Amino acid sequence: MRIGIFAKTFAGTDPHTVLSEVAGAGFATTQYNMSCSGLASLPDVVAPEVTDAIRAAAAATGVSIAALSATFNMIHPDAGVRSRGLRQLGVLAQAAAAIGAPLLTLCTGTRDPHDQWRGHPDNGSAAAWRDLVASMEVAIAHAEAAEIDLGIEPEQANVVSSAVAARRLIDELRSPRVKIVFDAANLFEVASLAEQRKVVSTSLDLLADRLALAHAKDRLADASFATAGTGVLDYAHYIGELKRVGFDGAIVAHGLEAAEAPAVAAFLERAIAATTA
Repeated sequence: MRIGIFAKTFAGTDPHTVLSEVAGAGFATTQYNMSCSGLASLPDVVAPEVTDAIRAAAAATGVSIAALSATFNMIHPDAGVRSRGLRQLGVLAQAAAAIGAPLLTLCTGTRDPHDQWRGHPDNGSAAAWRDLVASMEVAIAHAEAAEIDLGIEPEQANVVSSAVAARRLIDELRSPRVKIVFDAANLFEVASLAEQRKVVSTSLDLLADRLALAHAKDRLADASFATAGTGVLDYAHYIGELKRVGFDGAIVAHGLEAAEAPAVAAFLERAIAATTA
């Protein structure tokens, strides 16, 4: 299991500079964001020289690109916003192929028009689900053309709010391109140790055949998110269960400050080693 970090954790708009920071903090891989190349996270165009520079930076620093961020609100109430996001996703799919990233990470979305990470009462509606399926069908076509995969992430504030919803979407779409980005801290807010362990284990059992990437952040006792290793998430159980179901990919830290990165890398290395011992 390789440890990684969101590239945008580090300041900079030059990929060599950013990936050097990733490597210097102790990480072997990264989830890249086009903002690290001085573009919008969802650009309308990605020139060949941009993808060439990312590839060169990855080779020079030894940092692999585990995924490319392509998050936008896939069930935004404005169809025009969805349409533009899907066009930009097509651009990023081709960019991912050009830089050798096997996965685009997505946000399944919310009916909240202002914040794609904030819940909304209509997220559970049949109409929201239909819009998600329609958006995913377009995204899958882009992924097929680029020969890359799509990573959906169960998040309580989004329409795919649980492992059960993620499994439903996978089964309905029936595309091998649809994979899972698994973040244990997204699956509970306030829970006892036994409850959080149960939700992590049962969720992994449901999604084991589609795991492409794991995320690493944490929860505090008040339900707020925190830096990995500083909260209540049982990382020994989380990583042990990832291994139990056969996951051997990248676990990528996010939701932290650059100054915290070396300590988080060390924490994740210890946690992985402890589950191997």
